[in-house]
Amino acid sequence: MTFLAETEAMIATWHGVAAPNATARRLTADLVETIAAFEAVRGSLRFEDEPASFEAALQACKE
Repeated sequence: MTFLAETEAMIATWHGVAAPNATARRLTADLVETIAAFEAVRGSLRFEDEPASFEAALQACKE
């Protein structure tokens, strides 16, 4: 089953509605690229992993 078909099935199951039009289906299909882009940077963003470093960066900017 393709990502688009899986997503439409989940929406139908959880919300009881179908994708309303071709634009909605296209935008859902575009999520594949968005998800892949986020997966590509996973592990490389440190502010989310190290809140203490984020706090230090905020303090450094204030000084």
